[in-house]
Amino acid sequence: MLEDRDYMRQPEYNAPRWTPRFRFQWSWTVVLIVAYAAVFVVGLLAQKFFPNNNFFHGQPVLTKDGLELVPGYLPLSVEGLRHGYVWQLVTYQFLHAGLMHILFNSWAIYMFGREVEAMLGGKKFLTLMFSSGIVGGVFQILVALVWPQYFGGPVVGASACAFGLVAAFALMFPERELTLLIFFVIPVQLRAKTLLIASAVLALAGIVFPMDNVANAAHLGGMAMGWFFVRKILQGDWSRLEGALRPAEKFTARRPVLEPLAEKPSVGFVESEVDPILDKISAHGIQSLTPREREILETARKHIKRA
Repeated sequence: MLEDRDYMRQPEYNAPRWTPRFRFQWSWTVVLIVAYAAVFVVGLLAQKFFPNNNFFHGQPVLTKDGLELVPGYLPLSVEGLRHGYVWQLVTYQFLHAGLMHILFNSWAIYMFGREVEAMLGGKKFLTLMFSSGIVGGVFQILVALVWPQYFGGPVVGASACAFGLVAAFALMFPERELTLLIFFVIPVQLRAKTLLIASAVLALAGIVFPMDNVANAAHLGGMAMGWFFVRKILQGDWSRLEGALRPAEKFTARRPVLEPLAEKPSVGFVESEVDPILDKISAHGIQSLTPREREILETARKHIKRA
């Protein structure tokens, strides 16, 4: 029962945090990262053993008009879409240009994806991820049509998805203090909303002053979709296009109010409502709980103290 759980004997939520035993648990965040790694390895093997394959990169073909570059089937490119390869808006999200590219994207998705997935659930989390990647790809293609000399090359990577998660996280937890490791070494502390604003400014600057091969338009499109998904679709705030970042309490305000428990929680209630919350604490820590889950846990704890 509840009193047998050691962390249920904590007096208040602001008491010293209990550190759960490590227990690996699959989630869509982890599944996507594993998929990125698997596709990356397959791409390396294909490049080594089948260098003339047309899946992971384009191939030059000699035609009557001269040498023509046939676009790859999986990376996103203007030429690929002109050939009707619309699936590239999804497949490019699973490809990466190098080891550091996939490490950075996987790290960002893991850091922000766990809590966003815990708040949204698997289905909405996947919708956010893929829609951010698709919208980011569309942004990149539109910019490539305007400035093909700077942005006309093929695009790969899950960066748009990662920045969609950054936007969603910042909207739900704008005041959350984050410690980021620049180049995985230099610690920088800042709020989530500050990270989102800085990321948007850098992406805009990268579009206006292109100096590298970074898909800044895809980053900006991913952030735009993350903002739109949380603010307009989930929160249903269609009254205006602008507005301050909304904290998590307001984000979850539309959830039904917890009905008062009976004098003593039933075994069925503990199994169906409380036990999944305790399992979530074991897997992700007590900080991953939503306000409704905290309310359920706190109400059950008070009943135990009175028992």
